[in-house]
Amino acid sequence: MNLEFQILNWLQTIHVPVLDKLMIAVTTLGNGGVFWICLIVVMIAIPKTRKVGIIMAVSLLIEFVLCNLLLKPAVGRIRPYEVNSSINLLVSPPGDASFPSGHAGASFATVSAMFFAGCRVWIPTAVLAVLIAFSRLYLYIHYPTDVLAGMVLGIVCGWAGNRLIMVIDRKLKDRKVAEK
Repeated sequence: MNLEFQILNWLQTIHVPVLDKLMIAVTTLGNGGVFWICLIVVMIAIPKTRKVGIIMAVSLLIEFVLCNLLLKPAVGRIRPYEVNSSINLLVSPPGDASFPSGHAGASFATVSAMFFAGCRVWIPTAVLAVLIAFSRLYLYIHYPTDVLAGMVLGIVCGWAGNRLIMVIDRKLKDRKVAEK
């Protein structure tokens, strides 16, 4: 844990007002998965990207259940600013546990869902996902291992959402062929 605090404390040395504002804005995009939910709605609304949007939605739902309903309460890790109370937070303190990072998990679940589904939109959104994950460290809200675990969890959920929808899609197509 000492290395984690060294990383977080070093990040505090690079704070400048413009970067503070940028990181607050970036992390806000990840609050409640709002950006990703809006993107999913847009993707589902467009017939050409509907299937990818559904895969993204399923991946995000899996990530939410695993991260927010199972892992965070089970692990119950306190946040770094609660240990190092000398930090002046730039955002409101979250009310849930620290491990894993839900912001990183949700971001990487939706981006990896796009990747596994073969949708090129994953490329520009991956930049945002990385920025959101980084913002959680910059803002002293998560430990590096929280963010790393959220990223890994998100990638696994993106893969799982893609596989689940592919299996369901295949079974529906097989059923239609059998009915003819």
